[in-house]
Amino acid sequence: MEDDVFSGLAISQQIEGKVVQTFQKSFVQVQNILDQNRVLISEINQNHESKIPDNLSRNVGLIRELNNNIRRVVDLYTDLSNSFAKSMEASSEGETRSDGRGGHKRVRSGN
Repeated sequence: MEDDVFSGLAISQQIEGKVVQTFQKSFVQVQNILDQNRVLISEINQNHESKIPDNLSRNVGLIRELNNNIRRVVDLYTDLSNSFAKSMEASSEGETRSDGRGGHKRVRSGN
């Protein structure tokens, strides 16, 4: 029984470590994209203020790049959310197995 508890804790710690690594990697990627977007927005604004036809036409490509970056951020957050949900499921399954209660949860009264 005691070995089950320790193995459950070890599994939980491994899962937590992987989740933290995934979060850190994803957040760094998101921050890099957001930094790129800041530069793109600045250039788009400068081109718009200049009212020079070549600069205005260049904005079309810059805005497309900005939109693609936004899609990438959304995708990263979606992946992050899915990874987190899966890790929480795996973590709760490990806890259920290691505590010997077989998935029965205590229901609290409304007081």
